[in-house]
Amino acid sequence: MGLEVLMASDGVALHLLKAEFPHLPAFRLPSYRIRYDSSNMVMNIGRQLPRIMYAIRAEQWATERLVREQNIQGIISDNRYGCFASRTQNVMLTHQLNLRVPNAMLEWIANRVLRGVLGKFGEIWVPDVAEAPGLSGDLSHGERQAHPNVRFIGPLSRIDIHAIEQEYDVAVVLSGPEPQRTYLEQRLLEQAMLLPQKFIFIQGKTQAKEHHYAAENIEMVSYLTSRELNEVLLASGVLICRSGYSSIMDLAAIGKKAILIPTPGQTEQEYLADMFASHNTFLVQKQEEIDLEAGLEQVGNTIGFTATRFGHNLFQDALEHWVKQLA
Repeated sequence: MGLEVLMASDGVALHLLKAEFPHLPAFRLPSYRIRYDSSNMVMNIGRQLPRIMYAIRAEQWATERLVREQNIQGIISDNRYGCFASRTQNVMLTHQLNLRVPNAMLEWIANRVLRGVLGKFGEIWVPDVAEAPGLSGDLSHGERQAHPNVRFIGPLSRIDIHAIEQEYDVAVVLSGPEPQRTYLEQRLLEQAMLLPQKFIFIQGKTQAKEHHYAAENIEMVSYLTSRELNEVLLASGVLICRSGYSSIMDLAAIGKKAILIPTPGQTEQEYLADMFASHNTFLVQKQEEIDLEAGLEQVGNTIGFTATRFGHNLFQDALEHWVKQLA
C-alpha cells in the first residue's frame, strides 16, 4: 500500500520480528516482564501490578518519542496498552474485550479499567468472526460493550495450506512466559523419550537459532520463522501447544487435531481450553496432569476444525479503510 512500516516490541517477540522482517527498522519498547510463577492469576498479577502499570506508562512515553522522531502517522498495537499517541490514528488489535478473572468483584474492576484503556484507541480490531461464539467465545462476544468502534476482521494466521508429505507424528510448539514454558518442555520431553512416535519440539527461544536431537525420535529447534513453522505444522500429524489465541487461530487455519495445555494462571487460556474441550474440538490436558501417551491415543476422537470454517478474512478491508485515514 506504499507505507513505510516500523516495528517495535521487546524480548522474545522482538527477536522473532527481527528474524521475520530483517529489512524493517525495529525499536525496543519497555518490557512488561510478566511471570506466571503460580496457578493463581490474582496473586500473579496483583504481585506484579505496580511494575505492569509503570511499564504501560513507560511504553506510552517511548511511543510518543518514536512518533515524534520517526514522524509516525498510525499505530497498530497488538495488545500493548501503552502504544498510542495523541497525533496518530491508533488501533488496538485484541480479542480480549471481556477479561476473565476468578472473582466477580475483581473481574468487574478489571473490565472497567480495560474499557478506560481501550478508550485511548480510535478503533478496536478483533481477529475473529462477528458471529458468536467464533474462536474467542465470551472474550470477544460478551454482552458488555467494550468500545464504540469495534471491528471484527476475521481470524489471522500465518498458515498457508498446501499438500506436503507427513514427516513428524507430533509437533510440540512451546510458547509463553517463563518459568511455565520451561516446565512444559521438561514434562513433555521426559514422556516423549519413552514413546515410539517421531517428535519435533519448537522451543520458542528466539535469542539464537539452535538445532539438535534430544533422542533418536526427538528433533529440537529453538525457533522457526513463519515459513519454516508453516512447513513443519503441515508435515505433522498431531499438534501440541498452549491454548493461546494465536495458536487457536493457526489451528483453525490448518485443520489438524491438537492437544491443548493452558498456561497455569492464565485465565484466558484456561477459558478457551475449557470451551473447546466442551465441544470436543480439541483434547485438553492440565500441565500438572500431562499424560502424553494417553493424550495421543485419545486425540483421534476429537473433531478439530475444518480448515475452511473460519477462512473468510476481513483484515484487508479494515487495513485499507484505516490507511485512507492516514492521508
